[in-house]
This record gives sequence, structure tokens and C-alpha cells, in this order.
Amino acid sequence: MKKWTREEMPSLEGQTWVVTGANSGLGLETVKGLAAKGALVVMACRDPGRAQAAADEVRKVAPAAKLELESLDLASLQSIAQFAERIAGARPVLDGLINNAGIMAIPRRTTADGFEMQLGTNHLGHYALSLRLLPLLEAASAPRLVNVASNAHKFGAMKFDDLMGEKSYSAWGAYGQSKLANLLFTFELSRKLAAGGKKTVVAAAHPGYAATNLQGVGAKMTGSKFSAWIMDVGNSVMAQGADMGALPSLYAATASEVKSGDYFGPDGFLEFKGHPRKCDSNAKSKDAAAAAKLWEVSEKLTGVRFPA
Repeated sequence: MKKWTREEMPSLEGQTWVVTGANSGLGLETVKGLAAKGALVVMACRDPGRAQAAADEVRKVAPAAKLELESLDLASLQSIAQFAERIAGARPVLDGLINNAGIMAIPRRTTADGFEMQLGTNHLGHYALSLRLLPLLEAASAPRLVNVASNAHKFGAMKFDDLMGEKSYSAWGAYGQSKLANLLFTFELSRKLAAGGKKTVVAAAHPGYAATNLQGVGAKMTGSKFSAWIMDVGNSVMAQGADMGALPSLYAATASEVKSGDYFGPDGFLEFKGHPRKCDSNAKSKDAAAAAKLWEVSEKLTGVRFPA
């Protein structure tokens, strides 16, 4: 069977896409893939300087790339609201949103709104952004929304009695919870879209074990040389490049056979490496009651509701 690569992507001329965390790693590779096929890509980044450097890198491989740089801090509900307002003011239609940005296994920190940083950024920020941009997506002819999850969802657990890790905090436990939340949100949003007769296709993807800057952030914040060494060894020996890690996201975003609620990852051993294929998530991610509860909590915490 032929392996899917970004060459199989259709033309995206005339389309507009938003990619969060677009300045490095998987996000940057995702932008390269979309831009090379003609899409106008809004690079949503927290750091304008790094965003400009990333845009320059995109243009090295896609000289005709159509790029817009926008400031977005997913750890701030105010920043998310302002970003969505600017996007809506600039264009009536959005063809796709790839919720790629994330942080991994950091010491406990809180967002501007008091949320535990990993849940606040990886899930709550993208929840709020997705629902604010959904009317623009619905105005497109064949809109897509992709949430970037992780196999780390398999060791995650939704601690509804201590979502913010105030009683007990584990850096990796909080990361696993946030990635499980990504999938619960994907599947619940898919159900709500179908029930409401909406046309946006929402899918999830994970990159396998991809070598990016993400792995080293927690070690740098704690100053642990051993943790940094472990991450470096893992990236060197076990990981695939960010260009390959971005393929499941690009597949979920553009392949014609993708259906709402699908989940994609690499086709290799333990889904660490390889080309995109449809994969399965664990039973906890398919718990409809937990998904409904997470939605209710997310709505209450962010103040953002499913559009009428």
C-alpha cells in the first residue's frame, strides 16, 4: 500500500487556515505543508519575533507562501478573544483550524486566568479558540478542525475533583490529562456538530514520537540535567523528525476520506514513527459521560459556549 506524504495533499489555493504554535516543531512543518499547496496560513504564535523567523524559514521552501502573523497566547482567554475578533474582522470565512500548540511536562504553573498551565493551554485555550472560530469555519464549503493529541492520553486521567492539580500535581500526569482532554473534546465536538447539522469535520491526530523543542522545556524549567539528557537521547535514538510528525495532522486536515471523529497517527511500531494511518484511542477517551462533563466544566471555566 502506498504511503501517504504531503505530495498527496490537494491544492489549497483560495483557502485560509489557522495553525496555533506555528513558529517551531510540528506547527512550523504543518505551515510549510499547507503553504506549499497554496493556502493562506495565519501563523498564530505567542512570540512575534520567533514567528517572523519561522515565516522566513517557510519562504525558503515555499517562496510564494502566503502567510499572516498573528499574536495568540493560549494561556490567556483575553488574548484568545482578541485574536478571534481580529480574524473575524479580517475575513468572513475560515477553511481550517489546526490546534497544534502545546506544552509538555512542566512544573506547576498557572495561566493568566488561574488554570493549571498544561490543561489551560493544551485544552481550555483550544476549546475557547475553536468555539469562537466555529462560525467562520461553518461559512466555508468543506471546513476542517484538527486537534493535535498524543499517545500520552493513554496514561492520562480526568481528575474532576482536582483538575488544576492544586491538591496533588504531577508534571507528566497533568500532561496526560490534557492530552486525554484533547480527545474527549474532539469526540464531543464531533457529536455536537453532527447533532446540530453542522458541516465542520473535526478530527484528531498525534505525531508519534517526534523530535521537537517540546520535550526539553520541562527539563530546562526544573534545571534537571539528567531529564534533559534523557530527552536528548530519546530524540536522537527513538524519534522521527518534525516533518514526519506533522504528517498525521496534514492528513487529518486535507485527506478526502477523513470523517468527523477520526483519529490518526504514524503506522510504525507502537505508533512511534511512520506515515499516517487511522488509529485507535483508549476507552477513557471514548467515555461519553466524561466528555460531556469536561465540556460542561470547560464552558463554565472559559465562559465560551457552543455557537447557536
